[in-house]
Amino acid sequence: MADLTIQVHEVNGVAVLRPEGFINAHTVRQFEGAMEAQIHAGRFTLLLDCRLLNYISSAGLGAIMGLIETVRENGGDIMLCSLQKNVREIFDTLGFTELYRVFPTEEEALRSLNGTI
Repeated sequence: MADLTIQVHEVNGVAVLRPEGFINAHTVRQFEGAMEAQIHAGRFTLLLDCRLLNYISSAGLGAIMGLIETVRENGGDIMLCSLQKNVREIFDTLGFTELYRVFPTEEEALRSLNGTI
């Protein structure tokens, strides 16, 4: 398996990105490019489904932070779901769980949008 694969699907205007593997200095451009492609396609609400994500480095966190202003200025958001324990600890330690909405499952995250999807 490659270091990182990213499955992307759309649910009623929400881009759901499911990274699998490791987001680090070697794979961050791929991750950032996948998010940017959704923004360029006009999808400003991104859901990062992390169920298959084994690790995210500070470079990956920086990629998320680098796009949050753009999506929020366009009425969207970046949400997280299905964090594995070790990935959640990284997000917790750096305060990302205070900055972003985190949900147990993709379904709960999409339901939270209260009819906006």
